[in-house]
Amino acid sequence: MSRFIEIVEVGPRDGLQNEKTVLSTEEKIELINRMEAAGARRLETVSFVHPGRVPQMADAEAVMAGLSANPGVTRIGLVLNARGWDRAVETGVDQANVSIAASDGFALKNSGLTVAQQIEMLGEIVGRSHNMGGGPGSGPTVTAIISTVWGCPFDGEVSVDQVEAVVRDVAALGVKEIGLADTIGVGDPWAVRRKVEAARKAAPDARVRLHFHDTRNTAMANIFAGIEAGIDVIDASVGGIGGCPFAPGATGNVATEDVVYMLSRAGFETGYDLDALIETARWIGEKIGRPKPSALSRAGGWPPA
Repeated sequence: MSRFIEIVEVGPRDGLQNEKTVLSTEEKIELINRMEAAGARRLETVSFVHPGRVPQMADAEAVMAGLSANPGVTRIGLVLNARGWDRAVETGVDQANVSIAASDGFALKNSGLTVAQQIEMLGEIVGRSHNMGGGPGSGPTVTAIISTVWGCPFDGEVSVDQVEAVVRDVAALGVKEIGLADTIGVGDPWAVRRKVEAARKAAPDARVRLHFHDTRNTAMANIFAGIEAGIDVIDASVGGIGGCPFAPGATGNVATEDVVYMLSRAGFETGYDLDALIETARWIGEKIGRPKPSALSRAGGWPPA
């Protein structure tokens, strides 16, 4: 069997959060159901942030309540603080993805905390998780994603040493999966390799996950570099929708269908149905007023059916 690359679908959360058109709860549930039917086995479905800051995510509890059980699927909720963790526990998500930053400028804009304070907050959440027992049915597992790894809209360049230090602090808390995010889409393939190597050095026992925005048309090259460096878990958003409301100019994520097409042509396994992804990309584009937003939703796959 060829090498399997896990693609975490982030469209229902990171994809929708920066879109001007606010979808109904029912439309969000349909998007999640469509993506699970297309092969997604791990999805960011909701975000537990203040509804005044991210109105698109105000119905997180209703979305989770409206989803039917789907064995074998992991549903993830984004968490920024202890209150978000409490909501995640009450809602019954499978994983809580705690967002911190590599730069103080973005950390303060995103959560009102410095990087050091965010790591302290993450430690509190990890402690609460451990107190729940950590077994099946005892609450969400905790993952962490580090924003602005390749550059900050407020502080500028982010060094390898900064990233390595944050990853080391996160790993010391016992977090088993650590995401590296190019929040404003300024990374390049060579910088990807350098920072992946630094992260692995700092957290040899953790799984490293990559999250790229295609703001400057480098996301696919960066994914290639990450996979060549040994990474096997990548975030993507159907249709390439989304961005970050707290990072000026941070436009869409890399499109799930584009990533699946590239990897499938190269012989990797992803578990996704490309035709179903393209259909869903076109559907979500119509819902948010941006028909055919990604390359594959415009051109289709190859070879033709």
